[in-house]
Order: sequence, then C-alpha cells, then structure tokens
Amino acid sequence: MTLSSQNSTLDSDLAAKEVLLEGILSRHAPLLIAYSGGVDSTLLLAIAHRTLGNQVTAIIADSPSLPRASLNEAVRVAKEIGAQLELVATTELEDPRYAENPMNRCYFCKAELFTRMDQVARERGFVAIAYGENADDPAHLRPGSQAAAEFSVIAPLKEAGLTKADVRALSRKLDLPTADAPAQPCLSSRIPHGTRVTSEALDYVERGEAIVRQFGFKVFRVRYVPPEGMEGIDRPGAKVQVSQEEMPLLESTRFTLIAALSASGFSRVEIDSTPLQR
Repeated sequence: MTLSSQNSTLDSDLAAKEVLLEGILSRHAPLLIAYSGGVDSTLLLAIAHRTLGNQVTAIIADSPSLPRASLNEAVRVAKEIGAQLELVATTELEDPRYAENPMNRCYFCKAELFTRMDQVARERGFVAIAYGENADDPAHLRPGSQAAAEFSVIAPLKEAGLTKADVRALSRKLDLPTADAPAQPCLSSRIPHGTRVTSEALDYVERGEAIVRQFGFKVFRVRYVPPEGMEGIDRPGAKVQVSQEEMPLLESTRFTLIAALSASGFSRVEIDSTPLQR
C-alpha cells in the first residue's frame, strides 16, 4: 500500500468515526456536557454544538484544583466555539474522602460534578450527560469512569471509537486551539497520594506552575513536596519536571528558575533529571 493510499484510508476512517459521533450525539439531545477545556472535551463540545446547536450546554467545574488561567482559557474557547457554557462551583475540598487524597481521589471529584449535573439535567429536561472519555482511556484505571457509570454518563468519543490520536487529528481538522495541547491533569494530581489536599497546597502548585510557564515551558509539572521530615521547615518543597524536548531550555534556565520558585515561597526546589512523559 502506498503512503497516499494509507493516508486516504486513515482519512476515510476518521471521517466515518466523525459521522458516527454525530449520530450518537443526535440521539441524546438535549445534551449536557462535562467540559474542562482539555483536548477531548473541547472536541466533544465543538462537534456537539455543530450537530445540536442550542440543544447542547457545557458545564465546567469551577474547582479549587483548576488553575485560574486554565479556567479563563476554557471559557474563551467555549465562546469561540459558540456553545452555551455554565460554571458550577464545586466544593470537593470539603469532602474528607477527596481531601485525604487517596488513590481514587478523582472518583469523588467526578461524583460531585456529576451529582450537580444530574440535578441540572433533571430540573431542565436534558436527555443525557456526556463527558470526554476516548477509546484509549482504560476505564478500569480511571476512577472517574466509575463515577460516570454510576450516573449513566455517556462517552460519545469512546462509543464512536475515537482514539487520542483521532481526537487530535479531528481537532486539527476543525482548527481547534486545543489540538496539540498537552495533557493537563488537575492541580491535585501534583500532590502525592496520602498528603492532604488543601487550598494552600493547591495555591503553591498553581503559583509555581505559573512561574515555570513564564520561562517558556509548555509541557511540565511542579510536584508538591510535603514539608514533613524537613526539620524546622513548615513550607513545602517543589520538584520540577519537563518534557524531553524542553530539557535544553531547562539546562539554560535552571538557576534562575530555581531562584524564582524559591522566591515564591518554596523551601527548596529540585530539578528532576528524568523527562516528563507526555
């Protein structure tokens, strides 16, 4: 098979999945979508809006674990798409099951969001709630999938067979700004399991990552290092990870970056020599 014929096959396969997705969405109108501004949920919202028009509404969780910059960008993108968007303030930090930061922390976050969305759906006559799980996401490893199953939340991207690569390809086709955006888990994911999630800890992480972003990094994490075990110190440390592609930039900015993070309040800053996996 020639390269051109392979590309043609891939294009037709993606087009078939896009048509299948439209059909799935059409069967669930009016639809409520859990939107985060990430690659998957942005594509889902864009195609749902194109297919259903004003019969789709996006709900974004205004959560303490969502950086303000990410929230603002998600709102901007939804407006650019033209979709109806509503913000719902979530209070998962008040749930000790979430705040204690167990391995299944994400379950409690998603369960609260879906509880809020289920109430909206019942009060306003939405047929279904959807979220952006794709065909590559291993449900058995994602606590959020358990919450989705309990609330009968549908996953149209997954049902249509769209993989992560398909999602990005289709996003590029639709010229969505998220097409090549890196994965961006919530701020709580930077805090090690078993270390309590607090507003203060999240503020440290958000502040640290804003600084790293100002240095020009695109794919990175600032890991929260608890102060426990550091005698006489009550402020956390930070561990910085960046992608393989950005390691040269890290080398050239290492000392000024450490100085900036230290000035922001971290007691110590460690640069991880192992590249962050995308």
